[in-house]
Amino acid sequence: MPQHDAVSPDAALARYERQYHELKAALATLGYFCKGTVLSRTLRCGRATCPCSHDRDRRHGPYFEWTYKSAGKTVHHRLSVQEAKVYQEGSAQYRKLKSLLRRMENLSRRALARKARTR
Repeated sequence: MPQHDAVSPDAALARYERQYHELKAALATLGYFCKGTVLSRTLRCGRATCPCSHDRDRRHGPYFEWTYKSAGKTVHHRLSVQEAKVYQEGSAQYRKLKSLLRRMENLSRRALARKARTR
């Protein structure tokens, strides 16, 4: 009587290979990417008579900033509204890249373990 819980090594490896190729194809769909975060900030100007000093909702801005790490240091770049949109998309693409790579690594680890057991 065949076991329904166990998958034959060849079938499992074939499934892993199919999933791996799907992830590789997903990598090819990525656009330009960049690490970092786009922040939207509102600021107080420092004048005591300005409404921004008393009311959080009346602060100046929003001002956009892109921050990322380079050589262990945080780098900040001021952005226009248009630039902020571009860098937000690039940041989202970077997160997709990292997610795909994590999934590929996990799948590879399972495939390699399966291959090692079948030899």
